[in-house]
Amino acid sequence: MNDRRYSIVYEDDWLIVVDKPSGLLVIPTPRKETNTLSDLLNKELDERGVEVNAYPCHRLDRETSGLILYAKGKKVQQSLMDEFKNRRVKKAYIAFVHGNVKNTSGEISIGIFNRNKSRNEPALTKYRVLEKRGAFTIVEAEPVTGRTNQIRIHFAKISHPLVGESVYAFRKDFKLRFKRTALHAQTLEFTHPVTKEKLKFTSPLPKDMENLAAEKGSSV
Repeated sequence: MNDRRYSIVYEDDWLIVVDKPSGLLVIPTPRKETNTLSDLLNKELDERGVEVNAYPCHRLDRETSGLILYAKGKKVQQSLMDEFKNRRVKKAYIAFVHGNVKNTSGEISIGIFNRNKSRNEPALTKYRVLEKRGAFTIVEAEPVTGRTNQIRIHFAKISHPLVGESVYAFRKDFKLRFKRTALHAQTLEFTHPVTKEKLKFTSPLPKDMENLAAEKGSSV
């Protein structure tokens, strides 16, 4: 499918690594949206005559771009989800955050409330500063735990919300504007569940974030 909205970075008999654009849901919300990434990917597999379904092994929210791992079949999905649960999958994100992050690297260890379980759950994000710009800082963030919206919540909690953030910060509080949350899933590293090969994939920064970085090009 030459007109597809996503790109397949890697595919074999057991898994698919997809580079997702911003604005595309991975799975439907309770509103039962169609044309999610999962829908589109499975339609492509059907057209190619692939008999198994593809299932996401983790989530990216609608606004986040970048790499997401799919399994072909439920058995492989469960194996990969166990790898995520046991923290054997390494994910790294590029985030643009408001302000000047003073430390060159650090850890954010702040509990995140789980609405489904009505309790706070421990959450840890490691980060390192890549570049400092006048109005924002470019950081690489590694979520050690996998709480929902963890990176967005953690940087908001330390008073450096993501550029474009509208849920965990007020956009009107910041002069810098961006049409979406400036978060990109750049790196995915894991052991293949069947071949046991060590795999690592990297996605280039999308054009909208690249353009923002170029517009604010002078480093501090």
